[in-house]
Amino acid sequence: MVRGELYDALDPELVARRNAVRALCRQLNASAEEEETLRRDLCRRIFGAGGDSVWIQPPFFCDYGSNITLGQRVFFNFNCTVLDVCPVTIGDYTMFGPGVQVLTPMHPLDAALRRQQEYGRPVIIGSDVWVGAGALILPGVTIGSGSVIGAGSVVTRDIPPSVLAAGNPCRVIRALAESDRPLVPADDARAAEKRI
Repeated sequence: MVRGELYDALDPELVARRNAVRALCRQLNASAEEEETLRRDLCRRIFGAGGDSVWIQPPFFCDYGSNITLGQRVFFNFNCTVLDVCPVTIGDYTMFGPGVQVLTPMHPLDAALRRQQEYGRPVIIGSDVWVGAGALILPGVTIGSGSVIGAGSVVTRDIPPSVLAAGNPCRVIRALAESDRPLVPADDARAAEKRI
């Protein structure tokens, strides 16, 4: 399965693994904000790596969890889903808006085969990526570090580093530039002095 080969999703071992992580996700999703220790323990148990520093606003859903490798301080906002039949690798400080779905499963076009087996393609998301609300990251996609994916986008192909990309299908709109940095108060004052 994790190699992207055809497999039977109803294999008893796979069903047991999905049921186990879904039980952990139910506990996470039912936990209260002040139950930080419980949430941290559950995240360590859900994810293959990165559970020590991930920040999740429940609810959160995944297939196996063990196939998800997170860098430092990854953030999932409300109602995110990661279907990890193949590896999902996410870099440091990457952030997901509400309702984002990261999907690795694929299904054969042949109906008879589709009744019995499926397969997947891995997803790789770099560091410092921002994925806007409701975006879909489809199987086999790589998103380069520092890129921003617009809300509602359907990412069907690779996105290079340090770009703004959006749409259905998602496409590069432009490279990110220094001018994309918001002004902080000190910068506002300097900008005002230049105008005088």
